Amino acid sequence: MRRPILARLALASAALATVAWAGPAAAQDYQARSWAASCFACHGTEGRSEGEFPALAGKSKKDLLAALQEFKAGTRKSATIMHQHAKGYTDQQLERIATYFSQQSRR
Repeated sequence: MRRPILARLALASAALATVAWAGPAAAQDYQARSWAASCFACHGTEGRSEGEFPALAGKSKKDLLAALQEFKAGTRKSATIMHQHAKGYTDQQLERIATYFSQQSRR
């Protein structure tokens, strides 16, 4: 009975040590990926769209961020709900989302 509990504690300790070793940057990447998850329905898994919506993976961070900021400001029009999505994030969150997609491989 005690053996499974000890095994679980050891596994949990190892997981916590991994997160602590990875540092804040890993947590930020995970958070940005979580925010970007709302984009997957239209833009594909990790931004690799194969449909009518543009692929985001591997695009320039500068271009992605500019588009997101334009949607947020209402200066870029869309027939979809992009302006609503963009308005739900702070400028810093949009920058992290743009960074996340820019770092994804196109394939």
